[in-house]
Amino acid sequence: MFLVQDIKVEIIEADKYSGKFKVSGINPAIANAFRRALLAEVPTMAVDEVVILENTSALFDEILAHRIGLIPLKTDFDLVEEYIEDRESAIKKTVSLILEIEALDENVTVFSGHLKSEDPHVVPVSDSIPIVKLAKGQRIILEAFARLGCGREHAKWQPVSVAAYKYMPMVEIIYERCDNCMKCIDVCPKDVFDLTSNKVIVKKPMNCSLCNACVEVCSTNALLVKGDETTIIFNIETTGALTFEEVVLAGFDILAMKAREFKKSVRELIKEKT
Repeated sequence: MFLVQDIKVEIIEADKYSGKFKVSGINPAIANAFRRALLAEVPTMAVDEVVILENTSALFDEILAHRIGLIPLKTDFDLVEEYIEDRESAIKKTVSLILEIEALDENVTVFSGHLKSEDPHVVPVSDSIPIVKLAKGQRIILEAFARLGCGREHAKWQPVSVAAYKYMPMVEIIYERCDNCMKCIDVCPKDVFDLTSNKVIVKKPMNCSLCNACVEVCSTNALLVKGDETTIIFNIETTGALTFEEVVLAGFDILAMKAREFKKSVRELIKEKT
């Protein structure tokens, strides 16, 4: 059992679109609920409908539409908050993106940057995502409509490309048994160990993936490796649709909303029974 006041959060590293952080005082159930909220519940904008007026490229209309739908779009965080509070109202808002391009004198590669959005806040996260290559004389004219959605509907709405967690590694060397054979240094794929002053040390414990390769090669049983299930390390990378901070905050907001809804439902059930 854990109490709210026992939960501690520590940022290990972070930039605009990715980060790692450590949470102490939670269990794997809470960690997995948060991970699943990021993958399936946090909304972003994505193309959901494509009206193709002309397409003489080598790609079929369906494949062209599919490729455009998978281009991640930058999403205003105000829309995300609105979606969390009132989903039915938020999904009615759409943004139009126009693609009109022709290969006149030479072959042309069509990139995501060629999509012209009516909303400057809803644009592809990168201008250099290739869509299709046009041969001389080929042309595409289409209008795409983007709306808010979440990953449980389709993967194109997932705001994260990585949402993973692991137990906090606990790596201990029993020096009374260690003979400094250095096999653990050679076999470790994560550079956890190092040799200092002719002595094997644990240099980067957080890098450990708990693969136990070092334990298996240690003939003297001098290594103890296990994970602390009450301390979780999260690794988050976004698609660029939202920032690292926005994705994490939205994930916690969704968990809090679901907890409130669950509490309300339980209260109503209790009232019905009493």
